[in-house]
Amino acid sequence: MKKHAGKFLKFLLFFGLGILLVWLATYQLTPEQRERIRISFLEAHYWLLLPVLLTGVASHLFRALRWRLLMAPLDLRPTVFNTFAAVMIGYLANLAIPRMGEITRCGVLARNERMPVDKLIGTMIAERAFDLVCLLLLLFITLVTQLDVLGDFFYKNIVSRLLHHFRPGSGFSGMLLILGAVLILFLLYWILRRFRQTRWYDKIRHIVLGVRDGIASIGRLRQKRLFFLYTLLIWGCYLMMVYVGFFCLDATSHLGFKAALAVLGLGSIGMIATQGGIGAYQLLTEKTLSLYGIGPAVGYAFGWISWLAQTFLIIIVGFVCILLLPLLNNRHHGQDTGDPAKDSHPA
Repeated sequence: MKKHAGKFLKFLLFFGLGILLVWLATYQLTPEQRERIRISFLEAHYWLLLPVLLTGVASHLFRALRWRLLMAPLDLRPTVFNTFAAVMIGYLANLAIPRMGEITRCGVLARNERMPVDKLIGTMIAERAFDLVCLLLLLFITLVTQLDVLGDFFYKNIVSRLLHHFRPGSGFSGMLLILGAVLILFLLYWILRRFRQTRWYDKIRHIVLGVRDGIASIGRLRQKRLFFLYTLLIWGCYLMMVYVGFFCLDATSHLGFKAALAVLGLGSIGMIATQGGIGAYQLLTEKTLSLYGIGPAVGYAFGWISWLAQTFLIIIVGFVCILLLPLLNNRHHGQDTGDPAKDSHPA
């Protein structure tokens, strides 16, 4: 009972944060901006979402194929469909309960392929750890290749504010900042010492060690080149989804791959931040597109169209996989077991 209550509270927390971000992004809009959003939705070229959705399916298929590579060293060889279905059902579970998708997809695959779930969880941790590294690398590449746009943004909003505290004559503010940093480090050290024997500390330590071991396990793969190829294809599909999506609105159709790269990087953070990315994805997309001269109304509308397309894809394909899994696997297992009488041969 407590476990279900905890999951429900976690859902409310992440979903509530998403709703709050939606409200923050809309309550200051003027009537003209609200009308511009409405017009953007009415005038959008929705037929262009078809290639976006197909590219999304391809990205999930490449993810399933890459996941199978991580299982190969463990002598686990699930079917492509079962692996793909597990990935999609995992995404579907994430829409309902935060961070539940990773465990769900391992459970789905373990049940349908009769595999040990603990080994699958290890491969899942390795994949997620590598994706985290890829996201950080993507953000770094985005910043380095677009210093003229993103560099000014980061300088004005972050660097200049920090330098302001260290300018001549602001020694007191600088000392306060240094003192605050020291206090934070001391507080973190005290927390680690104080809660070293608790369950939460063990969980965090287990996650950190799992990420470390997961990344290290990639070095033991038999098909490293294929693994990195699938990774490039996954992120390439993500990039193409954003780029093709730009053509859905006339106001964003002129944007190129650099803008798509920025939306992908910062939008991915939004997808992680709240329940299914609701609120955070739209807000970060709007702020990112504003750096490329797109008004808040159009940027916000694009964020919603992009988010709805991705969510629609997960819901539809996820439920189709739920329906097909028992049908295909019952038939498959039935063929495997067969009828002993039919399989026997007369002497």
